[in-house]
Amino acid sequence: MKKIGILGGVGWASTVDYYRAIAEGAGRHFAQLGHGSPLPVPPMTIESVTQAKTRALRGVAGDEASWAEFDNVFRDALLTLERAGCDFGIIASNTPHARLHAIRQGVSMPILSIFDATAETTASTGASNALVLGTSVTMQATNYADRLAAEGIAANDRLPEPEIAEMQAMIDSNFYGGASETARTRLLTFCNKHATKGTAILLACTELPLAFPAHLDDPVFEADGHLFVNPSAAHVSAAVKEALG
Repeated sequence: MKKIGILGGVGWASTVDYYRAIAEGAGRHFAQLGHGSPLPVPPMTIESVTQAKTRALRGVAGDEASWAEFDNVFRDALLTLERAGCDFGIIASNTPHARLHAIRQGVSMPILSIFDATAETTASTGASNALVLGTSVTMQATNYADRLAAEGIAANDRLPEPEIAEMQAMIDSNFYGGASETARTRLLTFCNKHATKGTAILLACTELPLAFPAHLDDPVFEADGHLFVNPSAAHVSAAVKEALG
């Protein structure tokens, strides 16, 4: 099996879930093959960055130079994983993927993109429209929209800044360290406001799927009258597939 390098910490709750989901996903694969206990798990190394630091280093959309320090933190973490002998890396967070073109410069090991895994998964639903929810960086960028367009899926137009700020505040207050008691209700209120019937809603912040504990390992699921795509689960599935060859 290939060794996986997990760049985590943004935030820690989703990093924990990535590790669990990879281990259980590999376990299910080997159990289906009739392998006895203990079930094999891919070797993994986690390099955890400090979310408070990376948040403070966020740059300004459209100003490449303003992201230099942010990019350096993630690049150094990937290089640490590379030196640890990892065969490929994954970043257990959506936000840094908007900077993947810069972060991966100078890194030799392959990095699995959450955009690719999510776009392919969304295409499998047959939906023609998608609503992308996530941090302000994710919702202000066009990465998801561009990748979805390649699959023939139209993403939502950029929401007004107050709406983007509301989603960021929701993530910070209701999803840090896990989902609060009111997280699901608040998220669904936002979805009901912005998603039309048949729209695939991308939970494109790795904390957002925590509002649906029964579906943490489901790349696609239906709940509360909506069709959801779980980028974290799609990303994990791609990582397990790559690790097992």
